[in-house]
Amino acid sequence: MTVSTTVDSGVATIVLDRPERRNALSTQMRQDLLRALLDAGQNEAVRVVVIRGASRAFCAGADMSERSAPTIPNGRHRIHVAHAIVKAIAHLEKPVIAAVAGDAVGIGWSIALACDFILASPSARFGQVFKKIGLAPDGGSVYLLAQYVGVLRAKELTMTGRLVGGEEAFRLGLITELVGDESLIARTNALAQELADSATLAMGMTKRLFLAAGGSDFDRFLEVESHVQNQLLQSQDHAEGVDAFLNKRAPHFKGR
Repeated sequence: MTVSTTVDSGVATIVLDRPERRNALSTQMRQDLLRALLDAGQNEAVRVVVIRGASRAFCAGADMSERSAPTIPNGRHRIHVAHAIVKAIAHLEKPVIAAVAGDAVGIGWSIALACDFILASPSARFGQVFKKIGLAPDGGSVYLLAQYVGVLRAKELTMTGRLVGGEEAFRLGLITELVGDESLIARTNALAQELADSATLAMGMTKRLFLAAGGSDFDRFLEVESHVQNQLLQSQDHAEGVDAFLNKRAPHFKGR
């Protein structure tokens, strides 16, 4: 199992467990993560959800090594599952905590951004690196980043694709707490238990209020994102970006 779930004292801990790939999401992992989130939402014994990665990474994005020739149906399915994951987190009427050490890039950062609390260590590295493979950010990250840090800073983070360390992320307001690597799991568990012992029904309703107050509807934004990304999946630049990534060379984009 590359996604495991344990439940203890009202806290469901979902672990992305593929350390040899820095917990990059394979197709099967996406399905397993979505199922784990949906199960946690339906399980009355679960009052709080924690998402973390095994070993020294949170999630290094999508597993590019399993990509086949892009087609519109394949692209739509990939985006659909990514959107289902972030929607499951956003609409889960229970607090969700991301515990981030090491890489949280691409869809990995999108998953963290969708959570209600992000605890991260100084070793954390956040990045929207989609442009390196000729794609726009997905997983709702543009919407969420613009909400958290404003449009101007969100554009800089997504259009440069640079990596943001844990300390800078804290300064920018992109994480809830900065916690030492050796204390991250203990602090996450303590916060999760504190929340689980609290009025989680009220917190679930509070999440609904924040979604309602967010301006443009999140689900509608994800529909637009899906159309944009599916066009880019057919582009020459995306094919070039993937080939360059897999062969560890610099890409040569042509803007088409």
